[in-house]
Amino acid sequence: MITRTVTPSESGKRLHRYLRNLMPNLPLGQIYKMIDQGKVKINGKRKNQNYELASGDELTLYLEETQYTEASIGQKKAKYVGVNANIDVVYEDDQLLVAAKPAGMLTHPDQTDQKDTLVNRVHAYLYKKGELDSPIFMPATANRLDRNTSGLVLVGKTAGMLHQLNQWIQKHELEKYYVTIVEGKLVGEGELTGALVRDEKANRTRVAGVRDAQEDAKSATTRYRALSSENGYTLVEVELVSGRTHQIRTHFQSIGHPLLGDVKYGGRIFAGINHQLLHAWRIVLPDGREFRAPLPPLFRRTSDKLDLHGV
Repeated sequence: MITRTVTPSESGKRLHRYLRNLMPNLPLGQIYKMIDQGKVKINGKRKNQNYELASGDELTLYLEETQYTEASIGQKKAKYVGVNANIDVVYEDDQLLVAAKPAGMLTHPDQTDQKDTLVNRVHAYLYKKGELDSPIFMPATANRLDRNTSGLVLVGKTAGMLHQLNQWIQKHELEKYYVTIVEGKLVGEGELTGALVRDEKANRTRVAGVRDAQEDAKSATTRYRALSSENGYTLVEVELVSGRTHQIRTHFQSIGHPLLGDVKYGGRIFAGINHQLLHAWRIVLPDGREFRAPLPPLFRRTSDKLDLHGV
C-alpha cells in the first residue's frame, strides 16, 4: 500500500493523468484497470478516472510487489540548485505567477539554450521558495514569447490553474495586448485576417497564397490601434486574437509596415537594433484581473528618440 497526499500544485489534475505522471512505467490501460478494480482510493473512497484532485486529498494505491517495482514512483530531484532564479515578478498568488520576460531570453529550452531560460528561472525561483512540492507536476507557461519579444508570460503554478489558462486561451477569452513600432505611417484602427503558413525548417511564417494547400493555412486575426506616428514610424497597440507563431510580425509585413528592426520580416535596422521591438504589455483575464508590464528601457529610449508616445 502506498499513500500520498495531493500537494497544492497538483490540485485540479485528473486522477488518471496524476497516476500516469506518478507511475510513467505503467501502461495507461493498467492504470485504468487499477482505478476500475478499486485499487486506487481517494480519502478512503473509490473515484472515477476523471475525478479532479484537490489539495490535501489522501491518495492510496494498492499495488502488488511486482507492480510497485514496475511503477517507479517518481521523485523530484533538486536540479535547480545553482540555476539563476532572478525573474521580474509582475503578480503572484498561490496558483498563478505572471513574469515579465526580457528580450533576448528564450521562454523554453531549445537546442541553442538548455539552461538559462524563463521557465528554468521560474522553476529555480519556486524551488528556492519551497514551492516545487510535486514530483509529477511542474509549473508551466500558458503563453510563449519569441526570444526577442519581451513582456508578460503567464505561469500556472497548479495543474488546475494551468488548465484554466489554457482553456481561456483556446476559447479566445483571454485578452493579450502588445505594443510595437512599425515602419511608415498608420492611422486609426484595423484588423488583419490573412491566414498563415508556417515553414518550420526556415523558422518563418508567411501569409497564405493561392498556391498554398488549404490544410496548411491557419486562420489568424490581429487587431491594431495606431497610438502615435512621427518621423516615418508608428507606435501601435496590437491585440493578438489568435496566437500563431510570428503572427504580428508576418501580418504587419504583409501590409507594408514591418516592425522596426525586424530584419527577418523586412524591417530595417534602426540605431543598431536588429530585432523586432515587440512587447507583450497588457493581459486581461476573463475574471477581470489585468496585468501590465512597463516598456523595457531599449523600447522606451527608441520611442522617445522617435517622439512616439501613447503607452
